[in-house]
Order: sequence, then structure tokens, then C-alpha cells
Amino acid sequence: MNFTSTRDKSIKTDFFHAVLNPLPSDGGMYVPLETEDLRRWLLYTDENTTFSSLAGSLTSAFVKDEFSPIICETIATKAFRFSPEIKQYDENLFLLDLAKGPTGIHRDYGISYLVSFLDTTLQLKGQKAVFLDISTGELGASLAHALRGKNNLKAVILYPRGTVRGLEESDYVWNGGNIYPIEIDGNDEACNALVREIFKDRSFIEENNITLANTLNIGRLIAQAFFYPFAFSRIKNKVHGDIVYALAAGNYSNLVSGLYAWQFALPLNGFIVPANNFLTLDVMGNPFVMDSIIPVEERLDSDPSKAFNLERLEDIFRANQLMMKHFIFPEEVSDSEIDTAAKELFMKYGYLSDRHTARAYAAAKLRGKRAEDEYSTVLIARDHPAYSADYIRQTIGEVIEIPENIKKAMTICNPGRNNLKTTKEIKSLIKEL
Repeated sequence: MNFTSTRDKSIKTDFFHAVLNPLPSDGGMYVPLETEDLRRWLLYTDENTTFSSLAGSLTSAFVKDEFSPIICETIATKAFRFSPEIKQYDENLFLLDLAKGPTGIHRDYGISYLVSFLDTTLQLKGQKAVFLDISTGELGASLAHALRGKNNLKAVILYPRGTVRGLEESDYVWNGGNIYPIEIDGNDEACNALVREIFKDRSFIEENNITLANTLNIGRLIAQAFFYPFAFSRIKNKVHGDIVYALAAGNYSNLVSGLYAWQFALPLNGFIVPANNFLTLDVMGNPFVMDSIIPVEERLDSDPSKAFNLERLEDIFRANQLMMKHFIFPEEVSDSEIDTAAKELFMKYGYLSDRHTARAYAAAKLRGKRAEDEYSTVLIARDHPAYSADYIRQTIGEVIEIPENIKKAMTICNPGRNNLKTTKEIKSLIKEL
């Protein structure tokens, strides 16, 4: 499979180079250039197909001209020693639980796959690479876990003072690990500005194989497309009609990756998302991307410090805007409806829901009241409820037990290094790494 940009369709590259150098020269984002029909892989999966096996088969299918099936299976096997779970709550409601990774966040899947893909393929090519990212939450912990024991990758992560989490002493480069954390005296925007400035120097980025671990990197985004065929393999013999997914918007990576799964011929019938100021409803009640009023050639370059995937969503439907209304169902959801949804998930199904999942469930309930046809809903739970312990206690009145792996991921670290303040210093460090 080849990849092109959301802006300049004359750009063409393979998967490896799109992952290694994730920002196209035109300021857009990499997207699939052609649509692969993976029906023969998808339809023959069943409840005995493991997540890693499915990921290996799909990887082999869409990078068949770059790496052998054995290499693709190796990448997936190393990446996915954990798997999502599907729970059935009633005849037409399922929950896809993505909190089974090492840090209990859905990012674990994309990051683990991205790291495994690069570490394996870089070794074959005799190269090395460096991630340059910002971590103000759990990304650093997830990345550190994925990089343990890897030989061809390092990561430089910037973070505002006192916010980096989940790192161990053995993760640090100066202790033989693969993470170099840089504490910045400033807020998120100070970190963003440094990363933006470094990525502006394209020759430096390319010469030193600097890449990203956020979802601007198509290698991390494409891995999230595996969620949907996995869910389908578990429920296809339990449903007798349409399948719709309900999910919180976030930065739209899960929505876009789900649409890629649909383009790969996965049977599904749409996505319910809570509406917001970016993806909303027009006066006719149809889905509308607010950014679409600005031509892509007049927009700022994609920001390497902030992954936001709406331009990829626009790209999917650019050839046929009318089709969007048949696949994207935004719903306006109030705070009280979110809280009511969280309570209902607990009272009816015993599930302690974070606010994002409750919001998606509230949107699904609103959609269900207006839908003419019956369908099955797969509710996507992105992260472990422990990350929303305060919300659960205040809304539902339950105190959630926090697993040890999540306690570690949430623990603030103090690496004790704060001697780099400029882009010049950070560039020098990257060269050394």
C-alpha cells in the first residue's frame, strides 16, 4: 500500500518511509493512496482469531510489497502481548474494552505497534531512529514500556516541570534505557513551540531519522484500525443486522482508523460520536466539519506537537461529501445526559464508566431514539476507568480500585535532568543519541 498527503496527491511514498518521516512536505498528513480490499482476511476471522494474528495478517496484506509475511507476523507478535476484550451487555449492545494494555490506555496499542514495526524494519535496514514527542500525561509511560529492550530506537520527550509520569530509573538513557526526558520551565505551549521549531528543519529531521509517536504518524494510527475487525470477529455470529460503533471523539484517531477499516471492506454501518465545535451538525442535521470552510491549501501546516485528525476525516469523504451523512452521526449531548448515561451503565450492566465512554453511550442512546432501523451498537471504552476515579466517585458514588500497573503509569517522576533549554541543545542531544 502506498500513501499520499491530504493536500498534495502527487506525493507518494511507502509505509516504511511514511512512518519514519511522518510529516509530508506540503504540511498535510499521510493517508492511504489506494483502498485495499481485505475482505478475504476479515470475513474468515472468528472468535478464536487472536488480536496479534489478525494484526499480522492485515499488516502483511497492506504492506505486502515491502516486507514478507513472516516479518509482518513478527511485528504483530512482538507488539501485541495484550488484547482488547468484547463484552456483551444485551442483545444489541456490546462494549469494546481497550484498557488491557500495560498502562491501561488505548494508546498502548498504537504505540506498541509503531515501536515494534520501526524496531524490526530499522534492524533489517541497518538504521536507527529517534522519537521526539511531548508527554503531559500517560504517553511517556506507554512509550517507555514499548521501548524497553529495543535496540534501534530512542525517544526524547519534553514535558512541563513536574508532569512526566510512569517512567522507571532503568528507562533513562543515562542508565542504559531508551528515554531521554527533558523538563521544561514552562507550560504545554512552551514544549509545543520547541518541537514545532525542530520539525521545521526538515533536513535535520530526515538526516537524523526523527519521527513522532503521536497519531500524526500513520504507523500509530493504522494500528487502531485493527480494533474494528477484532470486534467484528467476536460479534459477527451474535448479530443479525447493521453494526454501529459509538465512541468519544478525542483527536479523531479512532474514528478515522475505523473508517479505514470500513474502506478495507469491513462490514460496518457508521459511527456515533458526541458533537462538538469541530465536528457538528449543519442546519439540515447533517455532519459538518467546521474546518472544511477553509481550503486545505490555505491552512497552517500540521502541528507535530498536537495530533488532530479531522483533516484525514475530510480526506476520506472529499470525493463524496454526501456519503458522510450515512456514516458519521454526531449527537449533541448535555452534561446531565452524560452523567445519566454513566449511572445507567453501572446500574444496568455493572460497568464503571469514565466520562468519555459515558458521553459516547449518551450519544448512542439519543441516536437510537431517532433511528428507523434496528442495529447493534459497539461502545468503545478507550481507557481504564481508574483514570477517571474522581468522576466515578462524584457521579456514581463508587470508589474504584486502581490496579498496580496503572498506579505506576500515573506516578509522577523526577528524572533530575533539566539542563537543556533551547532547540540547539536538543538537536545536539538527538545527534548524540
